[in-house]
Amino acid sequence: MSFLRIAGAQVNLVVGDVDGNLQVILEAMERAEEAGADVLLLPELAVTGYPPEDLLLRRSFIDENVEGLRHLAQSAENTAVVVGFVDRVDGDRHKDDSVERGLANAAAVLANGAIRGIYHKVLLPNYGVFDEARYFAPGRVPEKLWGIGGIVAGVSVCEDIWAPDGPPALQAAAGAKVLLNINGSPYHVGKGAERASLLAGEAERSGVPVVYLNMVGGQDELVFDGDSMIFDPTGEIIYRAAQFDEEHFVVDVPVSEEWHDGGLVTVSERPSRDAGSLPVPEIKARLDDEAEIYRALVTGLRDYVRKNGFRDVVVGLSGGIDSALTAAIAVDALGPDAVWGITMPTRFSSAGSVNHSLELAANLGCRIDEIPIERVFTEFSAVLEPVFAGTEFGVAEENLQARIRGAILMAVSNKYGGMVVATGNKSELAVGYATLYGDMAGGYAVLKDVFKTVVYRLAEWRNRNGEVIPRAIIDKPPSAELRPDQKDTDSLPEYDVLDQVLRRYIELDQAPDVIVEQGFDRELVAKVAGMVDRNEYKRRQAAPGVRITQKAFGKDRRLPITNRFKD
Repeated sequence: MSFLRIAGAQVNLVVGDVDGNLQVILEAMERAEEAGADVLLLPELAVTGYPPEDLLLRRSFIDENVEGLRHLAQSAENTAVVVGFVDRVDGDRHKDDSVERGLANAAAVLANGAIRGIYHKVLLPNYGVFDEARYFAPGRVPEKLWGIGGIVAGVSVCEDIWAPDGPPALQAAAGAKVLLNINGSPYHVGKGAERASLLAGEAERSGVPVVYLNMVGGQDELVFDGDSMIFDPTGEIIYRAAQFDEEHFVVDVPVSEEWHDGGLVTVSERPSRDAGSLPVPEIKARLDDEAEIYRALVTGLRDYVRKNGFRDVVVGLSGGIDSALTAAIAVDALGPDAVWGITMPTRFSSAGSVNHSLELAANLGCRIDEIPIERVFTEFSAVLEPVFAGTEFGVAEENLQARIRGAILMAVSNKYGGMVVATGNKSELAVGYATLYGDMAGGYAVLKDVFKTVVYRLAEWRNRNGEVIPRAIIDKPPSAELRPDQKDTDSLPEYDVLDQVLRRYIELDQAPDVIVEQGFDRELVAKVAGMVDRNEYKRRQAAPGVRITQKAFGKDRRLPITNRFKD
């Protein structure tokens, strides 16, 4: 038994920023070289950022990525470097020479100033948020082996390790003594435990260590949680990196010295040093469910704001729990000086809606301004009176208030440059209990994939070390406060029931009859399903937001707006 000194760079990269990504990669290469690592792992498509989507169709983008890889290779020294990039493969080109065809999601192995070899991802995910078959051709040599630091290694990319008989298993069968897997694996609730079980099983079946390296950070609606892991040949975890934090680690991993010459690409020889001399690394504890979700939301908002060039955000504070949690997340993501709260009362606003917002802002240390909209609402109503004459006060007047608030938030955004963060949750968006161009207005919707019941759980979690979100906000019945004595339950079932039905209908794709068989009232289920179906047009116009489930609105759930099918 010997040791392979493995370095990992669990880093936050930016899609399309090839120069910036190269600097992050070069810094990681220097760290690994100084630590005497045999090999350094970097994330999937690290050079381009992940996922680059239709940037992959542009020749200039691919050219820049290939040139970037060559630059990295020239800087590579004794430490072998496994780094993700986009490779060209044989294939037809479009008549327009600016459009790319024939690409592979690839991992290059670099050492001693050269590209020592390239592996092409074999299994291309094409479900949920993944569209890799749209862009890439599958690799054809899954059992390819590499000689790294005198040890036979198998290199693979992300999805390749998710199949029990996938490329890593074939590499182990062909003689690999360690399996190196680089990833761009987005987060959803429960995925960490799922990954750990999968990787432990692969290590135990193959009888060799498995090294899993993931990226961190937010990219549009996706959040990458890191959680890089190493398992020994028995399936026991010997290292876990932090969740949602960048981390550079070096671990001496025990491996078999047995050599295998068949089909081997020799990258680097065994170094002359004492292996296994590093202290046993700390295995980071996994976050609990609420902490994990909260960190995902903070990471997603922070990176969306920063990577898109904003310095601060504007949040409408209603005195309700959704806007309160949104403000808390924003402060934790960006700092109190970067968050501007605005409360906009009308005749229907309770005294608490303003006072509780002021208390919240004081607790968070962020700015808050009160801009009453009663006069604006009155003027709008007067202008519309000839057209609305003879009708009763109803949804149009309620939504008008929300749209006035949206216009004010956007005006402040335009004047001072802060991005408006929408505050609606998944329960409301699912059933259409949200106003287009009103409370749906904003550049990002941090709670877009968070059911109302989870909003309450997160608020309680945020208050675990002392009250930040005022208790009165958490305890009071939820209300839009757009008409006298309004409550959400006037229009919706209780959220603890509604969310159970929504989860089954949206996330599990269960038919209404199946949901009824699980003990839910048939009329209620039919009503909820109908509301979900009718409001697809609203969701299509909603701001992007953090994905925390396996079926978020947007890339995960793709239904036609014009649709007469009834289940």
